[in-house]
Amino acid sequence: MTDLNENSTTTTENKTTAKTIKVWDLPVRIFHWLLVLLFIAAYITNSLGTNYFQYHLWCGYALIVLVSFRIIWGLVGTYHARFSNFVRNPITTIKYAINTLRGTEKHYLGHNPLGAIMVIVLLLASLIQGVSGLFTNDEILNVGPLYAYVSDELSLKLTSLHRQLFYWILGAILLHIVAVLVHVFIKRDNIIKAMFTGKKAQQDHAVDQTPISSSRIWLAIIIVIILALVLAWIISHAPTAALSIEEY
Repeated sequence: MTDLNENSTTTTENKTTAKTIKVWDLPVRIFHWLLVLLFIAAYITNSLGTNYFQYHLWCGYALIVLVSFRIIWGLVGTYHARFSNFVRNPITTIKYAINTLRGTEKHYLGHNPLGAIMVIVLLLASLIQGVSGLFTNDEILNVGPLYAYVSDELSLKLTSLHRQLFYWILGAILLHIVAVLVHVFIKRDNIIKAMFTGKKAQQDHAVDQTPISSSRIWLAIIIVIILALVLAWIISHAPTAALSIEEY
């Protein structure tokens, strides 16, 4: 009986003191939640009509800077944030997808191969969405800050792309949410909590358990400032243009 009690106590202590390691740096976590807020804000400001066009533009500016930062951070950021450490080759990704259906997939502390595809898709789609918005017009009074650089015909095409791409991004986001819920409630991997704390529980058979020692916050701040200044310069030096109502 004593041995059983000791074993039970040891097991409980092991669960309580399960080792966690730092996976997600602060810039990645801030990026993630700001992207969520910006997507919601952009949708609301667009839905409220032409009087809120300027606010919608500001959401677009912030989105471009944010996504551009994440792309650069994927090259120079911390270990698990870098594309080279989580984007897998097609064969590995296909095998992971098949094993996921079988319930025999490997556990990744960082992005798994399917998650990596979602990251790339959302980043590229969001960047295209933000940049295309700079050339759009609402066919009433408002135009994007770079509208003067393109023809009316191209502006309308980019406006159509901007509108339609939103629904594709929304579909990808919903798919992402479903995958997150599967991880949390079926696989018992609370990746939502990890995106707040930056930490995940270390597992014996997990792939690539390299911890990060620093969030490299100052580098992230410098990158964001440079990107914001570049975008501000481009917008401020763009020729002024107004939509001609008579054309429509």
